[in-house]
Amino acid sequence: MCFGLGSGAEKGRVSPTGLSGAMPWWSLGVVLMVATSADQAPAAPAPWAGGLEERKGPPNVVLVMSDSFDGRLTFHPGNQTVALPFINFMKKRGTLFLNAYTNSPICCPSRAAMWSGLFTHLTESWNNFKGLDQNYTTWMDLLKKYGYHTQKFGKLDYTSGHHSLSNRVEAWTRDVDFLLRQEGRPMVNLIPNKMKTRIMEEDWQNTDKATNWLRKEAINFTQPFVLYLGLNLPHPYPSPYMGENFGASTFQTSPYWLERVFYKAIKIPEWSPVSEMHPVDYYSSYTKNCTGQFTKKEIKDIRAFYYAMCAETDAMLGEIILTLHQLNLLQKTIVLFTSDHGELAMDHRQFYKMSMYEASSHIPLVMMGPDIKANHHVPDMVSLVDIYPTLLDIAGIPLHQNLSGYSLIPLTSEAANNNSPAAMPRPPWILSEFHGCNVNASTYMLRIDKWKYITYSDGTSAPPQLFDLSSDPDELTNIATRFPEITHSLDQKLRSIINYPVVSASVHQYNKKQFISWKDSLGQNYTEVIANLRWHQDWLKEPLKYESAINQWLKNQH
Repeated sequence: MCFGLGSGAEKGRVSPTGLSGAMPWWSLGVVLMVATSADQAPAAPAPWAGGLEERKGPPNVVLVMSDSFDGRLTFHPGNQTVALPFINFMKKRGTLFLNAYTNSPICCPSRAAMWSGLFTHLTESWNNFKGLDQNYTTWMDLLKKYGYHTQKFGKLDYTSGHHSLSNRVEAWTRDVDFLLRQEGRPMVNLIPNKMKTRIMEEDWQNTDKATNWLRKEAINFTQPFVLYLGLNLPHPYPSPYMGENFGASTFQTSPYWLERVFYKAIKIPEWSPVSEMHPVDYYSSYTKNCTGQFTKKEIKDIRAFYYAMCAETDAMLGEIILTLHQLNLLQKTIVLFTSDHGELAMDHRQFYKMSMYEASSHIPLVMMGPDIKANHHVPDMVSLVDIYPTLLDIAGIPLHQNLSGYSLIPLTSEAANNNSPAAMPRPPWILSEFHGCNVNASTYMLRIDKWKYITYSDGTSAPPQLFDLSSDPDELTNIATRFPEITHSLDQKLRSIINYPVVSASVHQYNKKQFISWKDSLGQNYTEVIANLRWHQDWLKEPLKYESAINQWLKNQH
């Protein structure tokens, strides 16, 4: 599909004035912010200069959390592909974490980790249906208890009971000996209106609610506030052409946002031949409907549309930043931007997430505000579980429980107290794990130094993977067998953090128990219901074969 980026794109970069010739609203925002920044008056202190003790009470907090945002777009060379002015603004006036990762590359479990401060296996948030209990005490609950005004808008998705029936059945049956396409083939859809900016209407409505709350309520508070805004973008859109139980494989935007993409800078990812793919990768690629042929233009278009969706996400972040500035709240507020996970966007012959590859597991994390170092890049390994203790640290709330994460303030603050409990030594590694759909084995990642170690299930049923990200950032060469001593050492380290064979067995038991309960609840309707889930196009070709495979799995005790 040709989406006509125009003459600016043909030169490798779009016109900074947008399609209409007038300066676009996001550029006006940048001009507004720059005009009031410390850059214009070097002798003057930044508006939030000085330690927390010099102000009355702790700062306000705003957390904007997107969905499916590849963190590598926030630094070189990923930042050469799309204009993200407000993320760049935050980077210049705050701290960027270069090695931030999700603790589980899928929506509900990753968000459960962020809201609880605990690793996935500790909360048993196994899939998009199994998250935290509804009454779980989150960091926001604690901030409210200690006097903060609190407000949430948009996507939360960290408690149990959400997402489609098909999504959970696919997760429960991942060990069954069959292979079925569960998604539509990834595609792009161009909204033809050249000036349409609000493509993801729901996200914009929630952004409006957040800015209105700031203007009408937060501005009047005498106590600090914490505001959370959850966005769906840049998650792909639903694909209704797949039928009643459709997935989300459509990358959708308008020419307005495509103008923010540097088309010539888009990299076509290198793929291994299908016959040489890691067995778990092949399962993922097949169930995501990505094992067919794709032209280079198809791949590049998918990536361009995805980057344009990231630009729209950045604009919503900008609405929050501009509103804080207009209300003179920016100098009193710590702002954080992050995502639940990344998006493969055709890396490794896949879209979506559910993978430990960088595009899926590497997330953005940037923060700015009072006492936060400006134009500072942190190389330390951090992850979503660190947000819980960080927000408690900002609010001056004692860390009263054993959390998986560590406060980020000692890495970012101009006035950090290195003797405080929050400044306890941070481990040099992060843990990520995955137990949901589109992957036929529990997956575990240990990220430390230049290494990424990935292992599966019980550690023997699928070959492990080892990547040296310093020399192989695209993760094209598995060197696990080439460096057996390093592989063994990292595996032992991982086992000291999590007994992953035991966890995998627990997930297997959970999946089978949940499936049996669901099957029994359907009675005579079971055959019809299971045949018409997202995999219906394949299932209905040989329904007896696939139902028999499930029956065999249910009989298997191992």
